[in-house]
Amino acid sequence: MLSALAVVLVLLVTSGWTAVRDRHPEPGTRTAALLAWRDGRIGGRPLPAPDAAPRLVARFFRGLTGTQQDRLAARHPLVVGNLDGVPVALRYRANRIALARARAAEHRRTTDERLTEEGRHEATRRMHRFASLMRAGRRILAFDPTGRGRAVEVLGDLERAQRVSVVVPGADTELLTFERTHRRYSAPVGMARALHHRERATAPRVRTATVAWADYTAPRGVGVDAASGELAAAGARRLVSFLESLPGRSTVALFCHSYGSVVCGMAAGGREERLPGRVTDITVAGSPGMRADRADELETGARIWAMRSEGDWIADVPYLELGGLGHGADPLSPAFGAHRLAADGATGHTGYFEPGTGSLANMAAVGTGAYHRVDEL
Repeated sequence: MLSALAVVLVLLVTSGWTAVRDRHPEPGTRTAALLAWRDGRIGGRPLPAPDAAPRLVARFFRGLTGTQQDRLAARHPLVVGNLDGVPVALRYRANRIALARARAAEHRRTTDERLTEEGRHEATRRMHRFASLMRAGRRILAFDPTGRGRAVEVLGDLERAQRVSVVVPGADTELLTFERTHRRYSAPVGMARALHHRERATAPRVRTATVAWADYTAPRGVGVDAASGELAAAGARRLVSFLESLPGRSTVALFCHSYGSVVCGMAAGGREERLPGRVTDITVAGSPGMRADRADELETGARIWAMRSEGDWIADVPYLELGGLGHGADPLSPAFGAHRLAADGATGHTGYFEPGTGSLANMAAVGTGAYHRVDEL
């Protein structure tokens, strides 16, 4: 066992997986927002706990008038906009308020002489990102500027959708990488947009919505955090809460890229959380593992799909879990038992959502339930 562990550590070191990375975002405005929320009341009633179950939050907001709901969104946008169970439209409005305030704060920082030139440049980048998220027509379901930041965007009508696809991204996901101008389809927003457009082309009569879900703290690079499951476990709890709060009766498909597949695997693993039954499919692309040895170990009735492109470096990581490092068996191996999808046209580790690829076509077929159009290996 010791010799095996030594081999694993050597592999991790030589592949860069043990690089030192910061683990926790710095505290920020959200902490103050939560404190104000805990002391708040509306109509003489105390507000629900920030970690209350989505069904309890939903019940509380159903008991408020429209004016009361709007008042809470204006007073506590960083809480209302991120609280699972709050009506979707109200979360959109709250996050526009939070974005406007965050953009104004970053604008002030751009000319703050107490900051370094690098700090002012960072403030400028964040200001432009927040302005982009505020563009007309964008539906921001979650926004937290604390530290590296988190966000969720919805494409389509989430409340009327028959099928919802949720994109769960991997390492290096934060507010500044939530969307990109260059290599756009390697960022969560670009991934979700490409998938949404392809799904509409695949099944134009199916009402679909697609979610770019970057509402967890992802690892930076391929350091220790990426090799362990700590951040994935926290992300899995947040993912399950989000899925439990989805409106309507749509079925849900998860599309989990890289470290995001660890998050999805832990959400489906049943260790602490359990995926809602409406999740019918989980597709992992470029996966380092799902923290399971076989697909049938996952505590879910969802179909498990796996794909990997030619030249994806993830194929060279150690597919095992030992000493808290590594994420288990290769989901693409026949022994794992997942449905194996072709990834024709995809290149490298971030090319799965590129328009025109077989990988994107396969994901769109899964997301719309057009299983007869899936190209399996």
